[in-house]
This record gives sequence, structure tokens and C-alpha cells, in this order.
Amino acid sequence: MSAAKSSSTSPSIQICRIMRPDDANIVGNVHGGTILKMIEEAGCIIGTRHCNTQSGDRCVAALARVERTDFLHPMFIGEVAHVSAEITYTSKHSVEVQVNVLSENILTGAKKVTNKAALWYVPFSIKDVDKIVEVPAIDYPSPELQEEGRKRYEAQKMERLETKERNGEVINQVSVPERHMKEPCTVGCSQSSLIHLVGPSDCTLLGFVHGGVTMKLMDEVAGIVAHRHCKTNIVTASVDAINFHRKINKGCVITVSGRMTFTSNKSMEIEVFVDADPLASEEGKFRAVTAFFTYISLDKENRPLSVPPLNLEGEEEQKRFEEGKVRYLQNKAKRLADKERQQ
Repeated sequence: MSAAKSSSTSPSIQICRIMRPDDANIVGNVHGGTILKMIEEAGCIIGTRHCNTQSGDRCVAALARVERTDFLHPMFIGEVAHVSAEITYTSKHSVEVQVNVLSENILTGAKKVTNKAALWYVPFSIKDVDKIVEVPAIDYPSPELQEEGRKRYEAQKMERLETKERNGEVINQVSVPERHMKEPCTVGCSQSSLIHLVGPSDCTLLGFVHGGVTMKLMDEVAGIVAHRHCKTNIVTASVDAINFHRKINKGCVITVSGRMTFTSNKSMEIEVFVDADPLASEEGKFRAVTAFFTYISLDKENRPLSVPPLNLEGEEEQKRFEEGKVRYLQNKAKRLADKERQQ
């Protein structure tokens, strides 16, 4: 792990780890959740380190949002993941961290960029976990880069507020007997849930869950939904913005629920909710995290397969499908525009 630079010159860090069998699925593809967890760990380290470079309250950087993340190439067992993180913008109470992930085949020396991500952190005081600490400013290479960072900050702030409108939605649980009675390729047939008791090993120094732990569980549930739908090898293709609405404390029981919302010819969109139930307090259950995961189906040679169409039942499923189609077309247009700019 490399050391951070001076706090005034865009601090950076790099961590490396070899991918092992428990990081991957049965055919050797590294889980998207494993990579997301490494990305968040790097962001948390550099964010916390930077926010403690000034005098005053010691603090821990908590993940607030992950911007859209594309999985550009698969990573396999035996490859080394190189995760590089750099602070690119600071507001009064938040830090933007840009992360790049590189896979290295140590037998051939071949390297590929597998992921690029932007994460936003908010520092909370160790003495008072409800107090947000002010963030030390960084020096920008140019006023233009600072202005671009400010625009990204304002955009993500607005989008976080908009996602709260979906917080009242519920994924109705389907029992195993009921699911087996559902028609194939329906929402009810593939939807899945996972229940997890938050323990000390899941948590930061402040006693609330690491964002990377939550994202890994979300990816696992989304992967189960995708596999139940197409019955093939599946991998994470991208994740739309992940919004962390509230902190999840140690001792909470979290329910991670996923349902299919949209399918194209080669991809599947899964909506994932994380609900937290504090067992040791009178506070009721609350929506903590929301995101959309996109998966693709692969054959034995890791080539994309066609995805079975989603059989819709009812107006609500049709509405969610149309919303997913809009997101799919918007993301497709953005990818094409990015490709044209690079050329």
C-alpha cells in the first residue's frame, strides 16, 4: 500500500490483493461485490486519512454515495487487483474520491483497467457520531478542475434527494414454495432476499457498517436474482449510483432485497433495497441503501449470451420496466458519446 501525498496536493493511495477462490463464482469470475468492497476500502482509507490531517476532532469517513460504476473487463482467480484512489474534490462536509482498478495477470504480465468509480464520503466525529466534521480543502491543479468538481458535487447532492422518493417502496417477500409456483422469467420467480445480523467485523471504528460490506451483500443478492432468471453464468456489468441514506449501526438486522426490473437482449437490471431493523432500540425499520445493478449472461468462453425476456405481471411491473428502459437507453447513449470523445 503506498503512502498518501501531502494533504494539500490531491492525496492518493494504492492497495493490491491477489484474487482467491472465495472471491469468485464457481467458474472463476471475481464477484463484482468483492471489487466494490476493495474500492470502498481504498476510498475509506484515503478519505479518513485526509480528514484527520487537521487539528480538532478525530473522525471516520462514511460512504454516502457511489456514482455509476462500469465493470469494463472480468477479473479472474489468481489475478492481482491494483486499486488506486485519489481525492479530487472537497466541499465543506464531503470528499470525492476517484478510484481506478487494474487487473494484473502475474503469469503473463498483462494488465487491464477493470473499473473506474467515484465515491462521496462524509466524515463523522469519533467523540460524537452524529457530528459531521469539516473537511480540509485541497489545492486544485486549475480553477477549471475545481469548478468541474463543484458541479459534480451539486449534481450528486440533487440526485441523492431525488432517490429518497423511492424509499417508501417495498419488495414483498416470496416464500420458497410460492416462488417455485411462479411462472419462469417473472419478477416473482427470481426475486431474492438475504438477512444479515450486523456484527463488529462489519463495522467502522464508530460502530456502523462499512459501505463496502453493504455493497458486497447487495451484489450477492442481485447476482442470485440474475442467475435465477437466466440459469447461466452471470457477471456484474455495471452499478448505477448507490445511495446510502442512513447509517446502519452494529446490532441491526438488515434485509437485502432484489427484484428484476428490466431486461434487454443482453442485460438484466436488478433493483436492490437494504432495510435496517435496529433490535436494541425503539426505532423502527428504515430504508438505508438503494441501487440498480446490471448483469450480463455469459457462456463457457465468457462471451455474452442473449437474456430471456422478462414476463411482466401487472401495471406496477410494467411501470418499473419502462423506467428501467429509460435508464438503459440513457446509459447506452452516454457510453456511445464517451466512446466518440475518446476517438
